[in-house]
Amino acid sequence: MSAANNKTRCPWVGEDPLYLEYHDKEWGVPVHDDRLLFEAIVLEGAQAGLSWMTILKRRANYRRAFGGYDIEKVAAFSKQDEERLASDAGIIRNRQKIRSAINNARVALEVRDQYGSLDAFLWQFVDGNPIHNAWTAGRQVPVTTRESDAMSNALKQAGFTFIGSTTCYALMQSVGMVNDHAVDCYRHHEIRSMEC
Repeated sequence: MSAANNKTRCPWVGEDPLYLEYHDKEWGVPVHDDRLLFEAIVLEGAQAGLSWMTILKRRANYRRAFGGYDIEKVAAFSKQDEERLASDAGIIRNRQKIRSAINNARVALEVRDQYGSLDAFLWQFVDGNPIHNAWTAGRQVPVTTRESDAMSNALKQAGFTFIGSTTCYALMQSVGMVNDHAVDCYRHHEIRSMEC
């Protein structure tokens, strides 16, 4: 149980206000907005090999640096923009991750042209409806699933980078394709009752 508001939360949350807010307001909520989905792709790619807290602390900087995640704007980033991002101390300055974000914006536009939206493309891997799991312990939560494997393979085929199955599963959790709140977490039932 988390001490904040005396509510039972997922064990990973702890007491950090940033984590509490993310858990209580965003994690697991179904997202269908292409801009927000693209943001999740960029942030999950940036997080690879790092803690999620490292990314959460830089989230506002990422929004600024990546033009509010306007996909067309990021897709048009030049070499000069890449250099600007590589010298921006407010984000993770890994050049491969920066190039990946720009590349992924370009590919997202192609996907959108083909499927109508990034949303339609991503949500097809759960047949358009969230998967509601019933985990009682953190060790039960997988790091990959059949669905995240399929998503990763399809995204890679489309041309996305920094998008392995573990990253895809984290993406699915964050944008509500799967509800991995523990069954005793107060958000589990709230998420389950949301309209997709």
